[in-house]
Amino acid sequence: MTSIDVLDASGSKAGTVDLPEDIFGAKVNIPLIHQVVVAQLAARRQGTHKAKTRGEVRGGGKKPYRQKGTGRARQGSTRAPQFTGGGVVHGPVPRDYSQRTPKKMKVAALRGALSDRASGGRVHVVSGLVTGETPKTKAALEALRKITQSRTVLLVVDEADELTWLSLRNAPEVHLLDSGQLNTYDVLCHDDVVFTQEAYDQVVARLSAGSANSSEGADA
Repeated sequence: MTSIDVLDASGSKAGTVDLPEDIFGAKVNIPLIHQVVVAQLAARRQGTHKAKTRGEVRGGGKKPYRQKGTGRARQGSTRAPQFTGGGVVHGPVPRDYSQRTPKKMKVAALRGALSDRASGGRVHVVSGLVTGETPKTKAALEALRKITQSRTVLLVVDEADELTWLSLRNAPEVHLLDSGQLNTYDVLCHDDVVFTQEAYDQVVARLSAGSANSSEGADA
């Protein structure tokens, strides 16, 4: 089991934490991660796109010209698809893009993404980034830069950590998530992952429970 230092706002060592092997040392299954990320992005799509058919386009009630004797092909409406302003054939209609992804697959993909970041030394744990009781964006960013110099950072915090939320929610290089929202896509989209101590404990407890459930299912 690998251990890493827990750093404080000054960048000094404030303790150590163990990185569980089943979470931060798991096998990186790229096809599985790809499938989970595709499903996650698909679920974000609204699916409200709509094109009107010839029956929905306004106008076209009158026959444009007589049936015979003009030398032209017979037409019944100027809202047929071949006319400008006509309806669309086989156009997009509202639909649900979400895909069913088993919970075990999501957990395995997240463990693989975290393991990839941990193998490169890009997982960090901090005791806190803000001191005092007032939100301070500048001080929080300075503290974060003492921990990592990466261009983009995923900061995972406790949902109740309002001080950190208010301090860093507008920093463009920092993406904030509470521990319950941690997902594969956001881990892969950012160079480093930084956990607060409380959030780290919550994530480890959640993913360890998922791992235990998976083992129980396999044994059954």
